[in-house]
Amino acid sequence: MTAHVNREAWLNAFAREARPAFDEAGYPLPENVRIAIGFPSSGKRSKVIGECWTDAASADGHFEIFLRPSLESDARIADVLTHELVHAAVGIEARHGGPFARCARALGLEGKLTATTAGEAWREWALPILEKLGPLPHAPLTSANLSSAKPKQGTRMLKLTCNKCGFTCRTTQKHIDAAGDGLICPIPICDGDLERD
Repeated sequence: MTAHVNREAWLNAFAREARPAFDEAGYPLPENVRIAIGFPSSGKRSKVIGECWTDAASADGHFEIFLRPSLESDARIADVLTHELVHAAVGIEARHGGPFARCARALGLEGKLTATTAGEAWREWALPILEKLGPLPHAPLTSANLSSAKPKQGTRMLKLTCNKCGFTCRTTQKHIDAAGDGLICPIPICDGDLERD
């Protein structure tokens, strides 16, 4: 068992140790792969749990793989990483088509090709690697708004509804304060008051 200083070292060590499995499947991994924990390009609220960027997108020609920080177990992180490594091995242009399917199945990934999970054949070659690597130095991030990012602004417009005819409109608190006590319904045949919902 090896202690790893950070997540990236562990992830890259897993990829190194997985090379023989990829070779045996007939899809060798390229050398220019870099792996990190980070939010996918579609943002923190998306359901994407892993993403592989083509080497053409990287300034120094590396496939860049990102795994969602909310993933928890070492085995799940490793099987998502395997899925993304398949993209690097077969080429991004293959998407989830033929070469991707053949490589993923040969490595023991099961289920829908856009959302594979570890099968028994994957566990056979991957679990010994996980034992060798030891625990991943990682704790999942929750989806609560606990970051330093500025919170998303809600609407400033407040809804007002007439208590008699049901007329609705929106305005700001500034205009409500300027109107004073009574906000009268603007409908000519109604003598109701506008109330804040």
